[in-house]
This record gives sequence, C-alpha cells and structure tokens, in this order.
Amino acid sequence: MAREGRYAERAGYEDLEATGYGNLPAWAEGEPALFWTAADRHERANGATYREIEIALPRELNPAQRQALVLDFIRQEIGERHAHQWAIHNPGAALAGGEQPHAHLMYSERTLDGIERDPEQYFKRYNGKHPELGGCRKDSAGTEERLLETRQRWAEVQNAHFQQHGHAARVDHRSLADQGIDRAPEQHLGGRRVRQLAPEQREALLERREAEDELRQSQRELAPLDLSQHLHELTAAAQHREQEEQAARMAEARAYCRQALDEFRAELARQAERERALEAERERLQRLEAERERPQRPEPEQAPLLEPLPAIGIGSPAFAERLQAALAETMEQLQAQREQAQEPPPQRSRGFDMEP
Repeated sequence: MAREGRYAERAGYEDLEATGYGNLPAWAEGEPALFWTAADRHERANGATYREIEIALPRELNPAQRQALVLDFIRQEIGERHAHQWAIHNPGAALAGGEQPHAHLMYSERTLDGIERDPEQYFKRYNGKHPELGGCRKDSAGTEERLLETRQRWAEVQNAHFQQHGHAARVDHRSLADQGIDRAPEQHLGGRRVRQLAPEQREALLERREAEDELRQSQRELAPLDLSQHLHELTAAAQHREQEEQAARMAEARAYCRQALDEFRAELARQAERERALEAERERLQRLEAERERPQRPEPEQAPLLEPLPAIGIGSPAFAERLQAALAETMEQLQAQREQAQEPPPQRSRGFDMEP
C-alpha cells in the first residue's frame, strides 16, 4: 500500500501520490510496518488483523485537494480511536486511460484507551474489569449496517469538498435501484482482465460508458428542481446572514453603551470635583466672615516688672540713706517672721469652753 520495503522499487508501483499514518502506540511510533507485523504475530487466530477501506477519489480535484479530502474523512471516521495508515494511488486507467485516483485506508479494530501496553498485551483479549491487565477493546466494523453508514459518510464528506471547490458534481452512496436507475451496475474488470479483452470489446465498453454518462447528464438537466432542498438552502443562508447582521448590531450597541457609560462616569467625576472646590470656597468665606464679626479685645498693657529707679548715683549720700532704710526694713520683717514661728500653737478644746 505505502510502497515500502521490497515494493519501493517495484515496476508498476510508481503511482503513489501520498501516504501517512496516525495513532500508533509508543512502541511503534514512526514505524507503521512494525505495528502491522506485531498485529500479524499477536492478534488472535480468529480475529481481524486490520480493516481496509478502499475509496475512489474524484478526478475533479487536484492532488492536494484529494489529500485534504482523505484526511478529512479519516478525521471523521477514525479520529484518535484507532491506529491507521493510508495511501493515495493514481495509476492510469486500464480501459479509458487518464487518471484513476483512489485511496487505501488500513486501521486496527483495537480502540486506544490511554493505557500503555507492550506489543503482546496490546492484541490480547480485552479485560472489562481490569482493562490494564488485558488488551485494547475491539470495535468490530465488519457488519453490513456499519458498511452502509461508512459509505454514506464518505459520500457526504466528498460532496462537501465538491461544493467547497466549486464543482457541480455530486455522488450518491445508494445503490442504482434505490436511486431509481434501471440498469445493472458495471463490473470492475481490473488491469489484467482489460488487457485480455479484444479491441472491439474495449470499444463497446467505452461506448456504453459514454452513453450512460450522457444519459445521466440529461436526466440531471431534465430532473425537476428540488424546491424543498432549494428553499432549505436559501433559508439557511438567510438565517446565517441575519445572525451575522444581528451579531454586528449587538457589537455596535455594546460599543456605544460602553462609550456612553465612560462619558457619564467622567462627567460625574468632573461634577464631584467642582462640588468639592465650591465647598472648600464656602468654608473659607465662612471663616473670613466669622473673623470679621468677632469683637476685637484690646490687648492689656504689660506693666513694667520694676518701677524705674530714680537716677541716683551710687556714691551719693541719698543712695546710702535709702539702702540703709531698706536693710533695716528687711531685718524687721525677718525678726517678726522668726518670732511668729517660735510661738506655741493654740490647744484645741476637747469639750465645751466654759468661761469662768
């Protein structure tokens, strides 16, 4: 599939367009061949080593678009649940020539659960009570119901990529009978059987294909327009536009409200500042008015500490007489204080004082 190993240089295997892998366990990281070898060795004898999905790819898409289509399908179908490997081949068509792109997807039915296991344990039987003691759980996809669901999902993702890249072509996963087409499906011959056909048989097959393609094209052109589907698409587009316009209006309204709120808060701050300034000015004026109305008391004159002495010279007779008088007066006061201190204190009466 990936044209590796002994198939790398094999003639006729130059058709590999792209390849890749994913979700490999740690012991096989970067080596998908090691994973499949371990699956062949350790998987139960009656168990499927791998599942393979082979899908035809549209010629309308270029190689990069085809690879994106395959990866998108793998994300939806496999996700992060199964170890897998894929490859896109584009050999020449054996009958009509030209491109014949298709993809191979191999994946293990073992479901990853985050538990580290060695190669032998990885493919053991699952242990429901103790998952760490058993192997990975298997998700069997080999039923007809699962196959039909896979075909439907592949058609849906393919049509989505057709629409994304502007192609009018569409595919239908249903059988010809379910689509109301009254003809037998064409059998795939393969390169070997085509080479065994006679020239006239090849020509007949090509003419039949061309006629069937023209018939399908004319049926698509003459088929009545599916008004319900068309109306549904128009309604969905209108709803999408309305939602976008409503979201834009809401964003504009929120921006306007934020701007108005910011301006209102700024105005409140400015008004509060003006009120504080006015209040401070009122308090200042009130203090000035109170000071003006308060009566002014005259300040008392401070008496001199000492009476001024007459201008008397120290050596004059008058000064000597006055000094002697002051000394005599001072001595008399001291003598009186001394006598007063020596007098005994009067005795306190213990009863009624009786005069004789």
